[in-house]
Amino acid sequence: MKLTQTAGRQHHAGPVTYVLLGLAALVSLFPLYWNLVAASHTGERVVEAPAPLLPGPRLFENLSFAWNQVDMGEALVNTTVVAGLVAVSTVLFSTLAGFAFAKLPFRGRNVLLALVVATMTIPPQLSVIPLYQIITDLGWVDQLQSVVLPSLVAAFGVFFMRQYLLEALPVELVEAARVDGAHSLRIIWHVVFPVARPAMAVLGMLVFVQAWNDFFWPFIALTPDGNPTLQVALAGLGSGNHTINQAVVLTGALISTVPLLLVFALLGKHIVGGITSGAVKS
Repeated sequence: MKLTQTAGRQHHAGPVTYVLLGLAALVSLFPLYWNLVAASHTGERVVEAPAPLLPGPRLFENLSFAWNQVDMGEALVNTTVVAGLVAVSTVLFSTLAGFAFAKLPFRGRNVLLALVVATMTIPPQLSVIPLYQIITDLGWVDQLQSVVLPSLVAAFGVFFMRQYLLEALPVELVEAARVDGAHSLRIIWHVVFPVARPAMAVLGMLVFVQAWNDFFWPFIALTPDGNPTLQVALAGLGSGNHTINQAVVLTGALISTVPLLLVFALLGKHIVGGITSGAVKS
């Protein structure tokens, strides 16, 4: 009886826990705070020692200059479109492939899965030249589809969803749906997607952030003066007179960070709730 009471007792965090959490929050938020501070000073003041720790008076002036030096509005729209399409397609295709690898018996399943996982060991730089030749032949240089299509699915996403569905989706549930006469698409829509929703939310968040911050391939396929994403547009910020205004560059980085913060502020509770509901077993 005593063990039962102890097991059911609620444990509250002590002062040490709150102090450690507060320190972790300060360390995590300081780079964002200093980015804001640097964006409110001149470029000369930013590179001086000691660095400024309090906001200055030039924030709105730097925001206006950064917004107008490159087409930041177009870059925001392009990045939202690219990151959204990549996230949705990766989550969809990874869930379908993960379900097939986890619950559908077919010949060569383990070999194909090993090949998919093995592709994660290939450096992306190796595919740059042939990929650029392909988009050049298709006339897609400086077009958003040249960034979206190579990222429609990721090996990490397939493996991630396969590992989740392997444990979270009982085979009996799929077999019961087939006995009831459900076809494959109905099983995926009414059985697989509801079970996989927590992992899909996490994968979507990770892929969206990765696509939003991606620089290497978009910088090759797109141009700052043509049809840029945010990271490509940032590469053209602050240049002039053979010097780079670091305050303007950090102002552009601040602009590119705000939408991500808004996404987490609006959807973070739903993502955490989905993870929690998927982690609790009835």
